[in-house]
Amino acid sequence: MAKTNNQKMVDAITPMDQDFAQWYTDVVKKAQLVDYSPVRGCNVFLPNGYALWERIQRTLDDMFKATGVENVYLPMLIPESLLQKEKDHVEGFAPEVAWVTYGGGEPLQERMCIRPTSETMFCDLYSKIIQSYRDLPKVYNQWCSVLRWEKTTRPFLRNMEFLWQEGHTAHATAEDAEARTVQMLNVYADFCEKYLAIPVIKGQKTDKEKFAGAKATYTMEAMMHDGKALQSATSHNFGDGFARAYNIQFTDTNNQLAYVHQTSWGLSTRIIGAIIMVHGDNDGLVLPPRIAPVQVMIMPIAQHKPGVLDKALELVTRLSGLYRVKVDDSDKNPGWKFAEQEIRGIPLRIEIGPKDIENNQAVLVRRDTREKYFVPLDELESKVGEILETMQQEMFDRAKAHLESNIYEAHDYETFKQTIAEKPGFVRAMWCGDVACENKIKEDTTATSRCMPFGAPAIDDKCVCCGKPAHKLVVWGKAY
Repeated sequence: MAKTNNQKMVDAITPMDQDFAQWYTDVVKKAQLVDYSPVRGCNVFLPNGYALWERIQRTLDDMFKATGVENVYLPMLIPESLLQKEKDHVEGFAPEVAWVTYGGGEPLQERMCIRPTSETMFCDLYSKIIQSYRDLPKVYNQWCSVLRWEKTTRPFLRNMEFLWQEGHTAHATAEDAEARTVQMLNVYADFCEKYLAIPVIKGQKTDKEKFAGAKATYTMEAMMHDGKALQSATSHNFGDGFARAYNIQFTDTNNQLAYVHQTSWGLSTRIIGAIIMVHGDNDGLVLPPRIAPVQVMIMPIAQHKPGVLDKALELVTRLSGLYRVKVDDSDKNPGWKFAEQEIRGIPLRIEIGPKDIENNQAVLVRRDTREKYFVPLDELESKVGEILETMQQEMFDRAKAHLESNIYEAHDYETFKQTIAEKPGFVRAMWCGDVACENKIKEDTTATSRCMPFGAPAIDDKCVCCGKPAHKLVVWGKAY
């Protein structure tokens, strides 16, 4: 039997259980999220992909501003002399920095780096505009692109140029800086769980894994379908280290000079990779309704027949004030339309044809479960909302169940190594705090410390690697 058009489109996606990496690439391409450019690691965001980033950006921006954040924009070129003021920061990013050495055909007197991150530029700004405690706090954020010279790249997960936001704040006290660092991590976690339906583990990075120049780095780690971790956002407490390097001082309430305490926090287009790898299936994307650029696609069936397209357009008008809705009125056959909608991950499909009109109903089909609902047209608005909310919650519940069922514990090194080798997922185990053990675990298993989860009780009193006394519980896993 000849394959249908629908089957042909789906066959273009490699099954995830056969080759997860190729499945991911196929989904990114077939869903038309990005295209490759002439520059390695620098992708073209196509409308489907950029619309998703716009939804993420708009939602997060509102959440940021609700905590007092203000948006700014700083230059993308950083003079080398400015970058060199903070030694640890420079060393941490040195391998990834791209340099501009010519301008207008003439060699520059001082080379400029294309920002890999903007701590130094914010520090320069703050050193000029902060004089008194009355100027604090400064709670700024910018939406921009950054460039990091990665050796290997993959769309969204590891690009040379990528889009992100980076928040940079300055505070009068260490307590205020710590509170903001934790607050922003919680904002990210709420966003991921409530809008992206992705459960996360929040915790602190080890010193080896923390941000270059930071006093402490907090992270949220998500588990992908294949059991690997994806660091989804980070929030850093800089203490007064950058302030001392860049001389950011203010007159405090006692009329004494003091250094500010700073934070930095960011989330990038890498989170789109998480959406793909947590929720996607062998037919393409599955987008959580709250973040989907198009929540509902209306499909006129036999649209050449009288009244069908008119009815579909009528439904668009009815629903557009409540949901993000479009109609596919192309001349493609229904099989193609269905497959395209599924590959793009649009949460809900509404089918309307001559028989449906005659019966005063529409057929609603969920993208995630393929469940069908026959809904009277006069109940359409409420039923669509009910289905979308149910789908959002059930997507989160499935992802959470996947996370929890793939977390293991290890009390000795042989069990630890065997679990990492044989069971995709995370392993909870104790660590003595010695970087030598952290390095040995990575060398022996390729697993890394993902975080020391907040509030997690000890499961043992000795290090899983060396057997020495240990007080730190660590979540370990292989990662993207």
